[in-house]
Amino acid sequence: MAGTALAPGKVRVKKTSAMRGHRSRLALVNAVPVTVFLLVLFVYPIIGVLSLSLKGDSGGFTLHWYADALSGVNLSVLFSTLRISAETAVLSLLVGFVLAHAIARMRPVFAALAMLIVVVPHFISALVRTYGWIIMLGEHGLINSLATSVHAPGAPYSLLYNETGVVIGTTSVMLPYTVLVLQGVMRGVDGRLLAAAAGFGASRLTIFRRIYLPLVAPGIGTAGLLSFILCLGYYITPALMGGDKQTVVAALIDQQVMKQDQWNSAAAFGVILLLLTFAGLGVLGLAKLRRTKAHARRSSS
Repeated sequence: MAGTALAPGKVRVKKTSAMRGHRSRLALVNAVPVTVFLLVLFVYPIIGVLSLSLKGDSGGFTLHWYADALSGVNLSVLFSTLRISAETAVLSLLVGFVLAHAIARMRPVFAALAMLIVVVPHFISALVRTYGWIIMLGEHGLINSLATSVHAPGAPYSLLYNETGVVIGTTSVMLPYTVLVLQGVMRGVDGRLLAAAAGFGASRLTIFRRIYLPLVAPGIGTAGLLSFILCLGYYITPALMGGDKQTVVAALIDQQVMKQDQWNSAAAFGVILLLLTFAGLGVLGLAKLRRTKAHARRSSS
């Protein structure tokens, strides 16, 4: 009997293996509700939209709806949406970078107060904020009234129901996301690096261009892409501030579903927006992978 006894090391190995197997089974059990949730509320609707976009009037397979979405007026609306999203992302980055940089340099108490001022308006209804911008940007609104009172050249300006108004409105919506992302990245920059560069005689412009900007570049890319993706499918602000002359894809989908009963064409537009979103995420992932490989090469050399 003594000869068949297991050594203490083997007993520990068996216990460890049994615990790992139990944890794996428990993890699988816990993952089932999440998996079912994603399948029912995410995967199944996407498959339904995809099949609807590929179904012809007779019920057969067709690419007609995609060809229609990528031609004529529909194509111009898609390009207009991409342009507005890009302009919104750039403007959000410019304004958000300045705000986030200023907040990151504040003391914690003042930084928290500044972030509160930036974020709290985001919790107000988008409809209310949009009508607020309509009142401010109107022909007799606050901005045009001030411009007219100081006899600014060209006043009053046309700031509503065009691309300018849409970009202003969408930028105000995307700005809190941009500031949140950039401020978090800027807080993580080690100030000792900047101080060391200044100690070696580097100018502020050189420090910003060679040290600070590369360190916050991942946050800039993430914030810009986030604003671009969110703006692609945004509906309320472009619909109200753009009017009939400045249609975006989201408004076009609403017209096709609610007024024209063209569910197939609307589904095709939805799939195109989804593919554009995946493409943006793929670009961000490739950029992150390249940065990781470059960092690994620098570390090994």
